[in-house]
Amino acid sequence: MYKVMLIEDDHQLCGLIKENLERYGYEVILPQHFAHIEEEFLNIKPDLVLLDINLPYYDGYFLCRSIRQKSTVPILMISARSQEMDQILAIELGADDFITKPFTFDMLHSKVKATIRRVYGEYAVIDERNTRVGPLCLVEKTMTLEYKEAKVEVSKKVFKLLKKLMEKENSFVSREELIEEVWDSVSFVDDNTLTVNMTRIKQTLSELGLKDLIKSKRGVGYMLQYPAGE
Repeated sequence: MYKVMLIEDDHQLCGLIKENLERYGYEVILPQHFAHIEEEFLNIKPDLVLLDINLPYYDGYFLCRSIRQKSTVPILMISARSQEMDQILAIELGADDFITKPFTFDMLHSKVKATIRRVYGEYAVIDERNTRVGPLCLVEKTMTLEYKEAKVEVSKKVFKLLKKLMEKENSFVSREELIEEVWDSVSFVDDNTLTVNMTRIKQTLSELGLKDLIKSKRGVGYMLQYPAGE
């Protein structure tokens, strides 16, 4: 789950943005006090920052520059200011993109998703760290799933689904979040498509001698649960 720090002093807008992004599986965290944004940023360690320009204590430009001096985390600036110079200043201070108010939540989600994908996803430099759950290992470099001495190759879609499930071991992941992880859109993907790919994952695990690792709950989603003590 990607962690988004939302720095916006309009409480109503904050609530709407939080609700909208959490629907797509993001964890949205709001600052407790605008006078201590920099300290809270270091404690939260977000994957992405949504930053308004007009704020109490410090404006968004100051905070953008301050955050950029400490971190390469992607920053999306939000503002009712629509002048080109405002956008240029934001980019020059280190922002990755600029969203002008008023905006639709579809547009906001699209920009968040595109930024996450560019920085951490399929357009980013591939991180060769492997994902492990007990002796089960998902190897990014070779696109294989390994268990003890056995290994099987997996497709890109199966790889992404497995990675998400393994990262959230022992927790249910919603169908919507899994679809979003692989296909980028919930509305244009047949629900049966996910079911077919989950069946492939179960078959792949069976080939490795692992059965019943994937649990499903109607209306909730899927969970990977490796037996404790094995």
